[in-house]
Amino acid sequence: MTNTTPGMVCAHHHLYSSLARGMPAPRGNTDSFISILENIWWRLDAALDLDMIYWSAALGAAEALASGTTCIIDHHESPNAIEGSLATISKACRDVGVRVNTSYGVTDRWDNDGNLHSSVNRSVKMTSAARRGLDEGLAFIKSGGRGMIGVHAAFTCGDETLSEAAALASSLGVGVHIHVAEGIDDLDAGSRLESLAQDDWLLVHAVHLDRDLKGSIVHNPRSNMNNSVGYAKPTERPNPILLGTDGIGANMMEESRLAYVRLREYDVTQNPTVVNTWLDNNYQFFPEAKNDKVVWSYDSMESPWHTAFTTDMQVLSVDVDNERVYEDGELKRMDIQEVRTKAREQAQRLFERLEA
Repeated sequence: MTNTTPGMVCAHHHLYSSLARGMPAPRGNTDSFISILENIWWRLDAALDLDMIYWSAALGAAEALASGTTCIIDHHESPNAIEGSLATISKACRDVGVRVNTSYGVTDRWDNDGNLHSSVNRSVKMTSAARRGLDEGLAFIKSGGRGMIGVHAAFTCGDETLSEAAALASSLGVGVHIHVAEGIDDLDAGSRLESLAQDDWLLVHAVHLDRDLKGSIVHNPRSNMNNSVGYAKPTERPNPILLGTDGIGANMMEESRLAYVRLREYDVTQNPTVVNTWLDNNYQFFPEAKNDKVVWSYDSMESPWHTAFTTDMQVLSVDVDNERVYEDGELKRMDIQEVRTKAREQAQRLFERLEA
């Protein structure tokens, strides 16, 4: 027997991380959150170019469809390939058949001389890289792209950049998509964002957030565990809670199962309907996903009491806007083997840059 559900939404992704699997081992220590950023992710995003960005997004979108996810909220950074990056991501997702809301995560950690800083004095003036990131977001949204104004995190931005990002988002009628207090290095994010945050903001992680802020909080349990930053205690927040992956794929059923067992470890009185509410909250950014159709091999998909404890649920087909875009392991708009081959080639190019 089979069961049909709406398409699912991933509320926070980094599609460029699709190429990270198998990357060379970090040269430095990765024994803290900041060292993980310095020695893995900030090296990786600095090595990206537009070809890598396209095929990483195409692979990430293909894998999203294979897990029943039809919509992705993406957060992107590529400091040496800023201009055109969001349009490239959008095109890749469109070519595969996935809807995307994407934003460029502006940061002042790259100064005007090209030097990298782990944290930034709040009084620093906006850097040229941050300005270009804001301009990329503006150009993409003005051209009809679906996006938000992205910010990396408060601890890598000066106050001027945070204020400019908030003002630009408000002028465009969109929210800000920002990592908030993910690690202890961003402990003062709450105080710095308190006067800026709005209800349409996406506050990602909020593990160490010390106060209430306006906006929706995106919980990313697998990533939080992987980076050892702590448990975000989402049930203790007054905000709407959404569920994301922080770049570790877009399989929302798998993420929801992990979110549930992590929640139960924290509070054994909780039940699967709580996490199901988080998944439902994701639709506020993509309500049209409710009209998509995902056919599963499992016949009790409507019950979170079933899905929280069932690991072998396969997606048989996906329809987006009444178009069949995935069936029996194959994409309908692109050749999945070509996507995998091109992504592998781009990953090799990326790895060679990282080793240079």
